[in-house]
Amino acid sequence: MAVFITDTCINCGACEPECPNQAIYEPGVEWSMAEGTILSGMVTLLNGQEVDAEEMQAPLSDEFYFIVPDKCTECKGFHEEEQCIAFCPVPDCIIPDPDHPDTEDELLARQAFLHG
Repeated sequence: MAVFITDTCINCGACEPECPNQAIYEPGVEWSMAEGTILSGMVTLLNGQEVDAEEMQAPLSDEFYFIVPDKCTECKGFHEEEQCIAFCPVPDCIIPDPDHPDTEDELLARQAFLHG
């Protein structure tokens, strides 16, 4: 499953540069599917949703760093473990997201979709 950042986040930013998908953003920052991926123009996400990859989206949090679930691969295809968790100084700040359960095959498919 994708991971998410809890309200124990101290907004240190240690996780953001470690994400190979650029799925982690500062509080209040707009984001797009294109950032950090090969996506451009209109694309159909693996969940069936059609989006303009370059269109800026509203922040998912104004208080804490956040992870875009459709861009999170839990570092599958890049690293042995989630880099955001490995670099986060706050224990249990970044945890599995029960609202976005993904199998390893789904995460690897997302990685291939985002990076070709």
